[in-house]
Amino acid sequence: MTVFVVYVTTANQAEALAIGRATVDSRLAACANILGPTKSIYAWRGEVCEGSEVALLLKTNAAKLEALTRLLKDLHSYDCPCVVALPVVAGNPEFLDWIDSQISD
Repeated sequence: MTVFVVYVTTANQAEALAIGRATVDSRLAACANILGPTKSIYAWRGEVCEGSEVALLLKTNAAKLEALTRLLKDLHSYDCPCVVALPVVAGNPEFLDWIDSQISD
């Protein structure tokens, strides 16, 4: 079992809550952590931009990653949302097993 932490930035708290709830309700993520407001500086369409966003961390496994990414893109307000999957290389085995048990069919 390969576990991933998926990092997503959202436009605001309401969007983060809605996306987090939808991913857990659909069993594509075991849990969602909303990290709160963050300041982002990024290049977009030839300009350097600044804005406030809310970061979201989702826990999933390899089997659900593709479907989770599709759902995130469908639900997100951005044209090109940040969706980055980081593989978990170590951790509490019981917690990693819990993630898998929450999203297994």
